[in-house]
Amino acid sequence: MTKEIKPRNWGWLILFASTSTLLCCALPILFVILGMGSVVASVASNVPILITLSMHKGWVFAVSGILLLVSAWLLYRPGRYCPTDPVLAELCERSYKWNLRLYWVSVVIWAIGFFFAFIAQYLFF
Repeated sequence: MTKEIKPRNWGWLILFASTSTLLCCALPILFVILGMGSVVASVASNVPILITLSMHKGWVFAVSGILLLVSAWLLYRPGRYCPTDPVLAELCERSYKWNLRLYWVSVVIWAIGFFFAFIAQYLFF
């Protein structure tokens, strides 16, 4: 009797949260710095949720940062183990490696968004 392992989709939630910080805050500031303010105006008029996210960027970054911290704990917590069955162990290790990659991509995206949302405005203006 084998127990089926159900995958957890934390990685996709974390990537979505960190990408929202990039879309709401980092890309518009980057476009304005590069002189593409009309692109920002066009995107903001066609995707109005970006205005709402930008107005609450502190909350967006706080929630996504907390999600990243929770996911780091889930990935690096003590007592993490894989099954002893060789096939399931290999699947477990492969998914763990992909989760690590996805996590670090999310951290980099979050850091870029944080830099452009809170730090770049003081450096470039």
